[in-house]
Amino acid sequence: MPKKSSKVKKLLTGATLTGTLLLSSGSQNLKKLPENPPELRAPLGLVSTKELRKLLASKLKKTLPDSSRVLTEKELTAISKDISKTLGLKAYGELDGNRLNHQIGSMGLEQHLLRFPGDTVTDRDFQAAGMAPGKGAWGYFTKSRAQLASADIQREKYYLAVQTLYLPDWKDRLRELRDWYKYRKVLVINPENGHAVVAVIADAGPAKWTGKQFGGSPQVMHDLGYYPKKHKGKTIVLFVDDPEDKIPLGPITRNMSLPAPKSV
Repeated sequence: MPKKSSKVKKLLTGATLTGTLLLSSGSQNLKKLPENPPELRAPLGLVSTKELRKLLASKLKKTLPDSSRVLTEKELTAISKDISKTLGLKAYGELDGNRLNHQIGSMGLEQHLLRFPGDTVTDRDFQAAGMAPGKGAWGYFTKSRAQLASADIQREKYYLAVQTLYLPDWKDRLRELRDWYKYRKVLVINPENGHAVVAVIADAGPAKWTGKQFGGSPQVMHDLGYYPKKHKGKTIVLFVDDPEDKIPLGPITRNMSLPAPKSV
């Protein structure tokens, strides 16, 4: 605690000096001191969403390989540290001994999923994306419109399709893995712009022949900065370690380890 307090004092002192105008020899020539860089202000939440995303993208650019491939353990560890320091989240390539075949790859646009029998796109954003012809890999989110809860709406709005069917132990551990992956919380990042979204796994795919490794809901693809201009793009997908389910689904706009700012 003393170490953190000392750091806070230094940064606050710097912030105060930044806004101080210095008079030069009694003249009216005013000079403003430079601000602390975003990397120093980010742990205290003293950055804008734009700065936060730019900082994350900058960090990832130094860690990620030039071409898409299976990441090494060293690379995954470095990425997890970058995410923890910048976004305040615990996100890993492996969780509870489980891991996807890919943590970085191409994500394509998916259609809306049926939340209950007879569901339509009439009350959705991005209706042009259309409705999937069948249920997701885990079936309907709820039994009827009358039973549709906010949690169901959010899960369908921020869902991912991942290639569970290609996991080497999927058939041998089908029942166990189906339960573990159902609505498993993940962090999705566009490494080019630093946009990050917390979503859940709610469908299986895409097929290998498509050349894509992941599928994202219209909302996820939009929040990553792809849709509607693009229907696919490079993404990082990691498991979110959130056993108490405190991290909400949706775009990350601040350091999640800090208290949410009070609304005015």
